[in-house]
Amino acid sequence: MSRIIKLALIAASLAAASPAAAQFAACVDGLRTEAQQLGVPGDVFDRVMRGVTPDPKIIELSEAQPEFVTPIWDYLASLVDAEKVADGRKLLKTYDHVLQAAEKHYGVDRHTILAVWGVESDYGKLAGKWSLPQSLSTLACTAPRRRDYFRSEFMATLKIVARGDLAPEKLRGSWAGAFGHTQFMPSTYLRLAVDGDGDGRRDLVDSIPDALFSTANFLRNSGWQPGAPWGYEVRIPENYKGPSGRTSRHPLARWAKLGITRLDGKPLHGAGPAGLILPAGAEGPAFLVFKNYDAAFSYNGATSYALAISLLSDRLKGLNGLKTPWPTTDGGLSRAEKREVQRLLLQRGYDVGEPDGAIGAKTRAAITDVQRRIGMPEDGRPGQRVLGALRGG
Repeated sequence: MSRIIKLALIAASLAAASPAAAQFAACVDGLRTEAQQLGVPGDVFDRVMRGVTPDPKIIELSEAQPEFVTPIWDYLASLVDAEKVADGRKLLKTYDHVLQAAEKHYGVDRHTILAVWGVESDYGKLAGKWSLPQSLSTLACTAPRRRDYFRSEFMATLKIVARGDLAPEKLRGSWAGAFGHTQFMPSTYLRLAVDGDGDGRRDLVDSIPDALFSTANFLRNSGWQPGAPWGYEVRIPENYKGPSGRTSRHPLARWAKLGITRLDGKPLHGAGPAGLILPAGAEGPAFLVFKNYDAAFSYNGATSYALAISLLSDRLKGLNGLKTPWPTTDGGLSRAEKREVQRLLLQRGYDVGEPDGAIGAKTRAAITDVQRRIGMPEDGRPGQRVLGALRGG
């Protein structure tokens, strides 16, 4: 085929391309130029982007407004359940030498390192399916907001490949770009990922030692204090109206004067000032939290997340769970109970897919129908009342 014919075919192809495709192609050209200016070789860029096209589903997910806001008792019931604790205790033994080494080197409690792994990816079982080159280039070029942020994360992804740590096909994670056993964003990877197994690479996908050491390094850099508690559950006076919040820090003596006590009646203890968090209001569990809670908070920036890490770490140590009940008459479900709900719905003819404990649109629709039939608010929430109704037929 002559060069003229080839050019004519290319021109025809471009003319037939949709404006969106042409816009994406132009953006990718700009990404390639920027990457080269940052020292990423052109052949690395081409290898990473080979066959990559924009995925509208990524934009849909980035724009989705959750229809169902998860109460904290639902969130914790799934993330700090008997399965998670049992699996974690097995892994404590399996990776004892790795966790001990990470704890010794970084000063971070091994149970907290393991808890991050459990909450972030269920110990590697749910690390994500999205291709980072595709998701981040889609977001960098077509997202309605935060394009500069995703562009920066895309460049960090290229640098990871360029330095030889990971091949492009290994870079799979969340739609927003977090990947690996403990879900680092690419820029976080570049700053804080470390080589835990001594092979000269930083591989948070296939090397569990790398992932655990990197997590310990993250927490240390977030202000973790060796040997100090994250916090503990406390009792507050009835009709408490005093200060609260993670950042409203006061000496323990002041909290004691306000009537805050430990559940066992012993004196308040801990290093430095503490904050009082009331994740479900004054009627639910209350916690005094310290700097190590902040370190967990920095991983995700949510009270419920940091509490899941902290409570799971306690359970992995063999400590008891919460004593104060959540202020609800319809508690949350563990993953085993969610699978049971799905199996019972399948038995009744509802199409909810595989009973895997992941509550998606089909399961919520089926639950909403059950709620309508038994006179409950129709919100699609999988709680204890729905499970009880299904068990009772």
